[in-house]
Amino acid sequence: MIEIKTPGELQAMRAAGLVVWRTLTAVREIAKPGVTTADLDELAEQTIRDAGAVPSFKGYHGFPASICASVNEQIVHGIPSKTQVLNDGDIISVDCGAILDGWHGDSAVTLAIGEVSKADLALSAATEAAMWAGIAAVSSGGRLTDISHAVQTAAEKAGREDGIEYGMIVEYGGHGIGRQMHMDPFLPNLGKPGKGPRLKTGMALAIEPMLTGGGGETVELEDGWTVVTADGSRASHWEHTVAITDDGPWVLTAPEDA
Repeated sequence: MIEIKTPGELQAMRAAGLVVWRTLTAVREIAKPGVTTADLDELAEQTIRDAGAVPSFKGYHGFPASICASVNEQIVHGIPSKTQVLNDGDIISVDCGAILDGWHGDSAVTLAIGEVSKADLALSAATEAAMWAGIAAVSSGGRLTDISHAVQTAAEKAGREDGIEYGMIVEYGGHGIGRQMHMDPFLPNLGKPGKGPRLKTGMALAIEPMLTGGGGETVELEDGWTVVTADGSRASHWEHTVAITDDGPWVLTAPEDA
């Protein structure tokens, strides 16, 4: 069963989503060369708690931090560390979740640290564009894989324009969200349209493509969390929590003018 929310419950999710957005905005402002990923995590946790919310990630299946901080070849689930210092030219994906009054918000951004190569900027832009294409495909009455197909099509289009075949991560994808952070359905980031559950008003989904500058093969590190590209290529990850309404998609983790 896919959880259906009332309009009031979606408003509660919106409040949680804005906590996440404000947290990522604060993290973005200090993510510069010389800062550690632990510094980012400390700021994120303080921002979330100052808002009266609780970090979704901290303690989730034993995860030790409030954000996932995945640098360069790390794709997702990177653990913040006092010894991991951001350097000029790095890219980092910061994934953040917050629980407010029992409802979850979940979002991720990829940040450029200092002067970043054109290739890495293009990779991040392609991933973000794929996310927004998936969001645009959200429609009450549509099918789940309409979103998947839109993400895949946008990623492939960006690759043709950039002159590179971006690697698509298939083991990880989007998900339902609401009273829990990860709920049914799993949302693949590629596939044919018109498949899967029918989308209904009141559902909420986290839409989160992950692309690499090389292949799509992944390796999980010995810490049991951090997922990296098998070929060492760099990776990008973007995510928003989106509600399905009669008027189309409502991005719960972005300001109204996004």
